[in-house]
Amino acid sequence: MNDSSWGAPPHAGSQAGYWGPNDQGPVQGAAPAGPGYDAPEAQQTRPMPIVPDVPAPGGHQDDDRGAARPGGPAFRDGTPHRETPQAFRGESSQNESFPHESFRDGNRRGGGPYRDDTPSVQPPAAAPQNPEPMPDAPQPAPAPQKKSAGRDLGAAIGVGVGLGAVIVASLFVVKAVFVGVIAIAVVVGLWELTSRLQERKGIKAPLVPLALGGAAMVVSGYVRGAEGAWVAMALTALAVLVWRMTEPPEGYLKDVTAGLFAAFYVPFLATFVSLMLTAEDGAQRVLMFLMLTVVSDTGAYAVGWRFGKHKLAPRISPGKTREGLLGAVTFAMVAGALCMQFLIDGGTWWQGLLLGLAVAVSATLGDLGESMIKRDLGIKDMGTLLPGHGGIMDRLDSLLPTAPVVWLLLVIFVGST
Repeated sequence: MNDSSWGAPPHAGSQAGYWGPNDQGPVQGAAPAGPGYDAPEAQQTRPMPIVPDVPAPGGHQDDDRGAARPGGPAFRDGTPHRETPQAFRGESSQNESFPHESFRDGNRRGGGPYRDDTPSVQPPAAAPQNPEPMPDAPQPAPAPQKKSAGRDLGAAIGVGVGLGAVIVASLFVVKAVFVGVIAIAVVVGLWELTSRLQERKGIKAPLVPLALGGAAMVVSGYVRGAEGAWVAMALTALAVLVWRMTEPPEGYLKDVTAGLFAAFYVPFLATFVSLMLTAEDGAQRVLMFLMLTVVSDTGAYAVGWRFGKHKLAPRISPGKTREGLLGAVTFAMVAGALCMQFLIDGGTWWQGLLLGLAVAVSATLGDLGESMIKRDLGIKDMGTLLPGHGGIMDRLDSLLPTAPVVWLLLVIFVGST
């Protein structure tokens, strides 16, 4: 039976309220007319039609059969079901529990007395406790973060002032004492560098010949000049090669290569400070060298921290900016002009401008060079000896490559004596 025959107008010959067969055809819930018709048996084998939500015109849904008595197996015994009319309209009541999921709906079609093809009405989903804001809704602006300097400025300034006092006192009292300060800084720097190489890369650069040879280079440069420095460098390299022979040959090449690099990078470059000190105004030359390097670093740091936006070398040192480099050049050139004019005998301001520019460039390159080493080793600082600064090598990084540049330009501008 299709759904359209349910609720059709009865024939004129049909009797009101009669549920059995008649000569006009089947009626609600009934089998075809004919002799020997057994209504209960037929109802067990015939599927029930779907009850429409709205009664069709002319139907007898509200006659003596009762509004809440659709035909079907559930009513074979003549006992009316106690479900509310709302349940038979396809709407489940929240106050009733059904013995089977199919009883949510009064509609029935073929396939068995418990088949229900009408989708049940689900209760509305509960609103989330913490709904996410709409994409178009205005989001609150994040609180502005205070720009950080990236290190303990108080400790850094205190340590810097202390080191400066020691350097100035030794420089202008007894030059030999200052040479000893340079030698101590070189030995500590070599210890930091070789320790990090062994910890991070497993490279065993021999520290003993490096330390002895490094101190000898600094002293030879002050006593014998450039020739003494070169001889000490050659002997140090030879000592590194021989010293490493006392251990197994595995890793010999990388160990001696690292040793030769360390000998050149730390003590040999530091020897040019001793060479500057041999001049009559050597103390003033060394002081200017230190001042220009510190001023360059300070200008780069201050300007870069305040105005830096464009990275200089992000893969090497993410904190350095082009604005910082411009600040380093400006500060160093101004300081160089003043120092050459008033501190160095025979110097002029324009020579100081060139000297300041060269110092800013060499100091920046030296800082980037050590940063490259630290990135390769996977460390932030070479040591922790100086609070707010890191290690000795973290302070020597810009001084070491700047020393030969300043020494050479001073020799060109005012001579070596």
